[in-house]
Amino acid sequence: MPTTNIAILVSGSGTNCENIIRYFADKPEVNVSLVLSNKADAYALVRAERLGVDRSVMSKADFNDESKLMPLLQEHDVQFIVLAGFLLMVPDFLLQAYPHRIVNIHPSLLPKYGGRGMWGHHVHEAVKAAGEKESGITIHYVSEVCDGGEIIAQFHTALAPDDTPDDIAAKIHELEQAHFPQVIEEVISRQL
Repeated sequence: MPTTNIAILVSGSGTNCENIIRYFADKPEVNVSLVLSNKADAYALVRAERLGVDRSVMSKADFNDESKLMPLLQEHDVQFIVLAGFLLMVPDFLLQAYPHRIVNIHPSLLPKYGGRGMWGHHVHEAVKAAGEKESGITIHYVSEVCDGGEIIAQFHTALAPDDTPDDIAAKIHELEQAHFPQVIEEVISRQL
């Protein structure tokens, strides 16, 4: 079976990034060949370094420059892209180069609490303010619409009336850790 090289795009601490790297460490069919961040101080880069994965940092301007981004991905033979807490919109040229081969995770049950400005704690605060009885994660293909791509999978968790935004975040984190790598593996295996 051929190996699929993936790039993980990150902007923050990288718990999902580390989980994905560890998940595929002993699976020869998938190799994390690059962790790319738009922030030089993203802790995800430290996690990747500790796990022996190549890292790179690109400014927003360079990320949106096809002549800079595509050679980096080609150098690492990237065939699939995972957004794990990546806060930039994906440029059209990248969507065209990787059709149905870019996935994102979002910390709500889309279409609820998605779109611009809805990331991380902002989502959990909105879920709490609305008095939702459940929340969850959505794994979806990336499109030109922020959080608007085709949904691949959703996983739900019950919320208690006294759950704080931090409590909701912890429940969502458990779902992310349990399901995101497996869904990535399923999507890649269907494409082979």
